[in-house]
Amino acid sequence: MITCSIAWLLGASTALLLAISGICATGSLFATPAIIRSLGMDALIAMAYTIASTLMMPVVLFVNLTIFSGDAFSLDLQSYVIRLVVFIVGPMAFAAVFHALVKPEKLKRIHGKLAQFTIVLVFSFPLGLVGPFGEIWQNNQAYALELLAISVAICILFFAIAYGLYRRQGQAASMIAAVTAVNRNVLLTYTVAGVALGPVFLPLIGAIQLPIYLQPLLVRWVMRHAHRAETQTP
Repeated sequence: MITCSIAWLLGASTALLLAISGICATGSLFATPAIIRSLGMDALIAMAYTIASTLMMPVVLFVNLTIFSGDAFSLDLQSYVIRLVVFIVGPMAFAAVFHALVKPEKLKRIHGKLAQFTIVLVFSFPLGLVGPFGEIWQNNQAYALELLAISVAICILFFAIAYGLYRRQGQAASMIAAVTAVNRNVLLTYTVAGVALGPVFLPLIGAIQLPIYLQPLLVRWVMRHAHRAETQTP
C-alpha cells in the first residue's frame, strides 16, 4: 500500500503501477537463507519469513491485480502449488529424512562444505532475468535509468520499513527482516501471474536484480564498519 501510494502520487502510469504492485506482492527469494547465512545471521528465521511470504503471495497478488489490472486475468495457482512442492515442501521433506538418518555432526560438516558453492550459485541467478532490461538499455538508456532508479527506491523503502518495524527486537532481528524484505522471488511471481502483470514487469524485475544482489555486499560492509567502530571505542 505504501509503495503503490507513493508511485501513484508521483504520477506513475497504470502499467508501471501494475509492475510495482507485482513486485510488492512477491514473496522473499528462496536463496534468502543462504544470503543471510553468508552475513553470519540466523538463516532459520529468514527461511520462516521466506515460507510465510511465499504462502501469502497468491492472495496479495490477486488483490493487487484486481485493483490495478483493468483486463481479465487468472492466477496459475496449479503452477504455483507445484513450485511450492518442488522448492519448499520437497526440500523440507528431504531435510527431515536426512536429519532422521544422518548424525547432526556429519550433516553440519557436509553443509559447511556445500555452503561455499551455494552462495556462488545464488549470485549467478539474476543473470537470466536481466535480458529485457538489457534490451531497453540498448534502445533507451534514459528509460532504463528511470527503471533502475525506481528499483533502487523500492529496495530502500522495503529495507527501511522492515528494519523500523523489527528494531525493537534488536539489531540482528531487524537486519534479518530488512534483508529478507528486499529479496524478491520475482520469477515465481511472473510464473504465477504471467502476462497479467503487464509489459513493464519484466524490464522492472531485470532492473531490480542489481540492488537486490548488491544489498548483501553493502550490508556486510556496514556491519563490518559498525563492528570496527565499536571495538575501537574506548
